[in-house]
Amino acid sequence: MSQNYIAIDPGAAGGIAYYSDGWACCDPTPETVVDLADKLRTLQIAGNRTCILEEIPLHAGPNAAAMIKLGIRYGECRGILASLGVKVVTLPPKKWQAALGLGVKASHGARWKAHLKEKSQSLFPHLKVTLKIADALLILEAAKRLNLT
Repeated sequence: MSQNYIAIDPGAAGGIAYYSDGWACCDPTPETVVDLADKLRTLQIAGNRTCILEEIPLHAGPNAAAMIKLGIRYGECRGILASLGVKVVTLPPKKWQAALGLGVKASHGARWKAHLKEKSQSLFPHLKVTLKIADALLILEAAKRLNLT
C-alpha cells in the first residue's frame, strides 16, 4: 500500500499524522483554520492524495459546546481537503480501535487515553508521542492495516 496519506484526529487536542520519506510523522492540529489549511496544503503538495479522517459522533452528549466545536473543526477539515482535491475516508473510533486490538474504553476507565498513548509509543518508538498526537498516529496505523487507501 502506498504511504501517501494523512490521518487526522479532528479534536481540539488532536493531531495530523502522515508519512515522510517512509517514516511516520505527526503534529498537533493547528489552532486556526488558516494554519490548518496551510498544513494540509503542504501535505497535499508532498503527494498525499487521501486523508483518513476520524468520524465524529452524531450526538451532543453531556458536553454540547465541545461537540459543536468538534463538529466545526471536522467541517473545516472536510472543506479544506475538498478544496485541495484530497479524497476523504472517514473512520469511526470503534473501527480503528478494533483494528489495533485496543479493547474498549469502559475496560480502561480513566486510563483510556494513557492506554492509547502507550500503544502509540510502542508502534512509533522514533517519535515523542504526546496525548495530542497519539490518536492520529493510531488512526494512521489502523488505516495501513485496514488498507483504506
